[in-house]
Amino acid sequence: MRIFSGFTMFFYTVVFLAVGCGLIIVALNIIPVDEATNAIEYIYNTLNAQLMVGLVGLLVIIYSLLAVQVTLGNLQREKTIAFENPSGRVTISLSAIEDFIKRTAAYIDDIKELRPNVTANKKGINIINRVVIYSDANIPDATEKMQSILKSKIQEMLGIEEPVNIKVHIAKIISREGRESKAPKVEKRGEKRPLFRGIEY
Repeated sequence: MRIFSGFTMFFYTVVFLAVGCGLIIVALNIIPVDEATNAIEYIYNTLNAQLMVGLVGLLVIIYSLLAVQVTLGNLQREKTIAFENPSGRVTISLSAIEDFIKRTAAYIDDIKELRPNVTANKKGINIINRVVIYSDANIPDATEKMQSILKSKIQEMLGIEEPVNIKVHIAKIISREGRESKAPKVEKRGEKRPLFRGIEY
């Protein structure tokens, strides 16, 4: 697959360079119009040249379609994790794993918010977490605890032995005291509420 990807990059680089150089040559009038016309007439009037140009165009189209198909297939495989059960194949969406990680992180005290990005390849499952952490937390201990919990929970849920690589990026550090209470305000009995600004009833 790496060889195919490298060849694809090289192929499209050569094609784009050729197209770009051709456009620059046309814009700067480097090749006289007569010579360009003669070259086109030669292609039209020579069977071997027609076959060669047509074959090159056909190969470019076939290779482009093949590259698109392979790329789409890779993207589709990267969005799911698959394993075989005795009764059939099972696939799990990576977005489902991301939701599971968010719910699990909600029970970790030192973490305010977590946004995971999950990818999967032959080497295992890779998770990059963007974390909002509280300022009174010990960052090494809190992140190690989070990584350990998430790794064990994911392996237990999926029933896999493949490596689960968990990276943490702390995007923000906030204070616990700075949080606003989301609980609705309870009015005391007998407390007057303003009907309009400056008027009580």
